[in-house]
Amino acid sequence: MCTPNDSAVLHAIFNPNAPFGDICEDEDNDIAEDKDLDSRFPPDLLEEALRLELSGVKAAESGDVKTAIQKFGAAISLLPDWPSAYNNRAQALRLQGDVTVFFPLGALQDLNHAVELSKGMGIAGRQALVQRGLILRLKGKHEAARDDFQKAAQLGSDFARQQLVLLNPYAALCNRMLRDMVQKLQEPDIQEC
Repeated sequence: MCTPNDSAVLHAIFNPNAPFGDICEDEDNDIAEDKDLDSRFPPDLLEEALRLELSGVKAAESGDVKTAIQKFGAAISLLPDWPSAYNNRAQALRLQGDVTVFFPLGALQDLNHAVELSKGMGIAGRQALVQRGLILRLKGKHEAARDDFQKAAQLGSDFARQQLVLLNPYAALCNRMLRDMVQKLQEPDIQEC
């Protein structure tokens, strides 16, 4: 049995584009919840969409982001109400530097759609909230980012919890003061006699 730290390291290795630490402690519960959400789709279409999505993930991991976006788009065409493909396409679009909201493609638009379709639940919902929070934070929309990180943290995202701390001005001030104190302890002033 692996520890939560082992799981985090394995997750970082096998999901290099995901924020480090963005795993849920109760992953079995997440998988069961996702299976319940996915049960509304015809099994043969879901299997094909999963195959396309896996192919897209492999393409993205090998650096072929354009093919990844095409594969995720094909999965979306096959199952337009399936949030996972929107979430993954948004991640691929982010890798390309696209965080726009414009039609026909845009990471933020895909994330909005993934959150809406997932109703903010399951793995796809949690990851979409985290990604959208990161984009909103990048755009200076800290309150909206805080809301997304709060929802994702409630779904078990440690990364979202870390982001909430970073968005808290008091926590940032305390962290800065603590860092300064530790630095002074490590490098004491040498006073001359």
